[in-house]
Amino acid sequence: MAFNKIWYTMALGLLLPFSYAHTDFFTSIGHMTDLINTEKDLVVSLKDYIKAEESKLEQIKKWAEKLDQLTDTATKDPEGFLGHPVNAFKLMKRLNTEWGELESLVLKDMSDGFISNMTIQRQFFPNDEDQTGAAKALLRLQDTYNLDTDTLSRGNLPGVKHKSFLTAEDCFELGKIAYTEADYYHTELWMEQALKQLDEGEVSSADKVYILDYLSYAVYQQGDLPKAMMLTKRLLELDPEHQRANGNMKYFEYILAKEKEANKSSTASEDQMEKETEVKKKDYLPERRKYEMLCRGEGLKMTPRRQKRLFCRYYDGNRNPRYILGPVKQEDEWDKPRIVRFLDIISDEEIETVKELAKPRLRRATISNPITGALETAHYRISKSAWLSGYESPVVSRINTRIQDLTGLDVSTAEELQVANYGVGGQYEPHFDFGRKDEPDAFKELGTGNRIATWLFYMSDVSAGGATVFPEVGASVWPKKGTAVFWYNLFPSGEGDYSTRHAACPVLVGNKWVSNKWLHERGQEFRRPCTLSELE
Repeated sequence: MAFNKIWYTMALGLLLPFSYAHTDFFTSIGHMTDLINTEKDLVVSLKDYIKAEESKLEQIKKWAEKLDQLTDTATKDPEGFLGHPVNAFKLMKRLNTEWGELESLVLKDMSDGFISNMTIQRQFFPNDEDQTGAAKALLRLQDTYNLDTDTLSRGNLPGVKHKSFLTAEDCFELGKIAYTEADYYHTELWMEQALKQLDEGEVSSADKVYILDYLSYAVYQQGDLPKAMMLTKRLLELDPEHQRANGNMKYFEYILAKEKEANKSSTASEDQMEKETEVKKKDYLPERRKYEMLCRGEGLKMTPRRQKRLFCRYYDGNRNPRYILGPVKQEDEWDKPRIVRFLDIISDEEIETVKELAKPRLRRATISNPITGALETAHYRISKSAWLSGYESPVVSRINTRIQDLTGLDVSTAEELQVANYGVGGQYEPHFDFGRKDEPDAFKELGTGNRIATWLFYMSDVSAGGATVFPEVGASVWPKKGTAVFWYNLFPSGEGDYSTRHAACPVLVGNKWVSNKWLHERGQEFRRPCTLSELE
């Protein structure tokens, strides 16, 4: 018995590290699907516990009903009742034995199975970071796709299969997370939404006093003193003794009096506010605006003349023997930089194999620090990725060969196939794939030169959002399962093509899976000869 206990402890110790292996759930929808199964298992366990409790109560109820009738009869004529020897015996038996058994039944804890299961499953639960990450994702989607809080709260999103809504308590939680990040703009939006839903009669545990407390301060922090005072007055109507609100009200009245006094002699305050507003506008970078517009499908449109230069064709990989009799479908997505899409280029079976190989290895995607070269996570890249080598699966090897045949580039110096799955509001903000001149050691450890080109497979359809956009030129490439896009990151001279700066837009609705191959300069000397012109 002692040995079994020791073995169980050792086994548990071995299991625990693996249970914590999948962190950052919010960065991968693929990993979040495991949580659905975990929750389903807990619900089944909870229902079993309820049945056990109901069965226990049913037994107690039957016992109580039986004794109720018996004692009613006995108390009417105690001596006559006990004059029957069987009744006398059964009374002794009940009080000596059966009431003790009932006591044991009442004290029996039916929750052991559920609590045990809960303890095991808790190891796989998301943590505070996941909850905060998912909340920030909703705020990011709200900004990128110009969604008002009411639309998001009611779950009125394009392409949704399973509509869901946010309660007033959920809205309050989003506002609190924004407040913790000193994001008073979103704090105001979500506290107002929580208040609106409560005012409309929603039954909730959220307290208007708490909401107004956060809301008035967030509004004050954004410079709207009259509104902050109005909200504080409303708070004090609900709770006249609220200490902080009373203190704030006195402070707001003092500030307002000072401002009125200052306004009589000067308009400096207004000028200062205008300057601050102007600074805020300047802080909002043009690239960010372009990026978000492209994500919404509001980007620059090609002129008819340029559109006429885009074609679709059957492509045989420059007379590659594998594709002469069975060419692939290719279409132009953009002219400069030239971005082409290959259609029906990866089968559903290959996609599932790649996903199955990658899923156990998915880890939070990292970026290379340009100063230290160390890999680190970043808020602007919300996804998980895994790397697959050609030698570990014939499917991956076949995919690598296909890329080589159709691009004409040597894949022996390329990086391994990277598989990525995006999380809640998953994105990768504008970036370059190639190493710039100020990053001379970007791929030094590989010894294969710079990233000459990018091949990107779309392994899922996305209901809304998730486009690959190029803010410099205004191109938007939308995910389509089974297709791949290809572009060169470098000119033939080896100089970087800065127009290839691109981004993965946040996924609004759906689950985005992609895989990409970064091809490097080494081995391409005769496949893509260098030109004399720097920008050709």
